[in-house]
Amino acid sequence: MALAYKRVLLKLSGEALMGDDAFGINRATIEAMVDDIAEVVHAGIELAIVIGGGNIFRGVALGASGMDRATADYMGMLATMMNALALQDALMRADVDARVLSALRMDQVVEPYIRPKAMRHLEEGRVVIFAAGTGNPFFTTDTAAALRGAEIGAEIVLKATKVDGVYSADPNKDPTATRYGTISFDEAIGQHLQVMDATAFALCRDQSLPIKVFSIVKPGALMRVCEGVDEGTLVHV
Repeated sequence: MALAYKRVLLKLSGEALMGDDAFGINRATIEAMVDDIAEVVHAGIELAIVIGGGNIFRGVALGASGMDRATADYMGMLATMMNALALQDALMRADVDARVLSALRMDQVVEPYIRPKAMRHLEEGRVVIFAAGTGNPFFTTDTAAALRGAEIGAEIVLKATKVDGVYSADPNKDPTATRYGTISFDEAIGQHLQVMDATAFALCRDQSLPIKVFSIVKPGALMRVCEGVDEGTLVHV
């Protein structure tokens, strides 16, 4: 099947790496993700990834209670760095070339984020993993995904979750909840559907950058999304 996109930005939450564990990185889960990522890369997709840090930072969140917000956010950025390195290692073991670029300088470990360098890695077929969010406190990794997606000229932001799309209500609480195949940014705002945080959502809307929400735990879902199959929910202008 023909590919629907050439360059995409995949947003992975840190929690997605936990599998059924309470925190940390579940090896079987990350290996399954790598299999899906390898499939789309080998098909010719230029893939960039923004990864969160909730699976690690959640473990220290109680200790961070009452902490200065900026300090806590920097700790969260360091958690994304650990996840990025783990993902890079898993990709390299699967013979998928990958580079971590960090918004915070950590030159002995990873490359600093420089836009032309990121573009070159993508053009040469490497997976680019963006770590440390935007490098600024008070911004989420959702916002980093929208920002980096716009910067690298991605055609779409793929938001990987544990739910297979955007629903009219919480499907875990309301059995009558229905999944949207497509929905506009304005409709999502009007119905108070929390697709991404407000800053990220507004950035995607202003840049006419569509968002696809899909389940990362469904085998092969990432490839089906890249082929334009009816998978998940497309949020568009």
